[in-house]
Amino acid sequence: MDIDYPAEAEQFRGEVRAFLAEHLPADWTGIGALDEEPAWDFARQWRSLLAERGYLSVTWPVEYGGLGLSKLHHVVLVEELARVGAPWGMPHDTFGVKMLGRTLLQWGTEEQKREFLPRILDGSQVWCQGYSEPGAGSDLASLTTRAHRDGEEWVINGQKVWTSGAHQADWIFALVRTDAAARPHAGISFLLVPLDQPGVQVRPFRMLTGQPHFNEVFFTDARTGADRVVGAVNDGWNVAQSLLGVERGEEAATNPILFRAELERLIELAKRYGKDQDPLIRQRIAWCWSKVEIMRYLGYRTLTGWLKGAPAGPESSIAKLYWSEYHTKVTDLAMDIMGLHAQVIEGRAPLRTYRTDDPGAAGTSGSWTTTYLIARSGPIYAGTSQIQRNIIAEKVLGLPREPRALAEG
Repeated sequence: MDIDYPAEAEQFRGEVRAFLAEHLPADWTGIGALDEEPAWDFARQWRSLLAERGYLSVTWPVEYGGLGLSKLHHVVLVEELARVGAPWGMPHDTFGVKMLGRTLLQWGTEEQKREFLPRILDGSQVWCQGYSEPGAGSDLASLTTRAHRDGEEWVINGQKVWTSGAHQADWIFALVRTDAAARPHAGISFLLVPLDQPGVQVRPFRMLTGQPHFNEVFFTDARTGADRVVGAVNDGWNVAQSLLGVERGEEAATNPILFRAELERLIELAKRYGKDQDPLIRQRIAWCWSKVEIMRYLGYRTLTGWLKGAPAGPESSIAKLYWSEYHTKVTDLAMDIMGLHAQVIEGRAPLRTYRTDDPGAAGTSGSWTTTYLIARSGPIYAGTSQIQRNIIAEKVLGLPREPRALAEG
């Protein structure tokens, strides 16, 4: 494996570093070092600056507001942002720019691209993802939210759950069943639905951390235009599958950087609490270090396939299982280092609601304890550990599929 980047990528890296040196404060140590309100203020201003420079849409065609560069250029950008602890956009950009934007570029009509892409980039339109349902999480093909045509509109009824950021979103891209007689993976369509209408109710609920993030979304005769199907009617499963692979390269590049930086903060935490000479703590820190190194090489492997355009394979499941299980262990260690001090919350919680704490975090109990609680969700969201193990068993090890229980009667 050649882990050196070509000359054009390194040239772009130099441009990004010059941009960061020009626009970040001289005393910058990462967004985690800022108090909560200044951190959000910085994130909003920084997002506007990135959008203006074209760094939110590096790989998009120029005619749609992008730079027309390669996937590798995008990887270089997110690597450099991760190294300095600066965010790439706002939380909702995961759904708008990363997921829907790239999906529209592949599957959308020209009218859909012209209508939605500019608003996604300038931040005037906030999106969320409507996939999971109370009875369709890991088994997404069993979803029951349905839609039927009524003249020039789709009428939607059903429920979505675990919908991140829906309480702050204007629109939702949702998988709905448009042919009840079709096989489970068929008969599903990918719809773009406005949330600000009488037929939609959004109910937020709080996580263990106390933060509102997830939501239930109820559709009762909600409506959207007949022309707001992405891809063909009843072909939404293929659209959804292409969307699931859009983050593979970025995560493969940034996860090792973010987890390494978090581990370095953990080592500083051990020193501050006088635990750095404890042989058992040192052994556990060494274990974490080895896992982060392995994560780095797993990332290279995933990144190589992604850059070659290979479809999402079992390596994505390996990576997801690996980092999510690791993160529960490293945050367990943080709690053991702090002991009873972990129960006295000092300092702000992370802005991030997934994966590591904020880059440059001060290492307070508020940061570590909240990150510990967030880590409990890692083996559940984006595909549970049980599902990831099934995929690895079947696709990598060639084991037979798990038998399904026979229906009674």
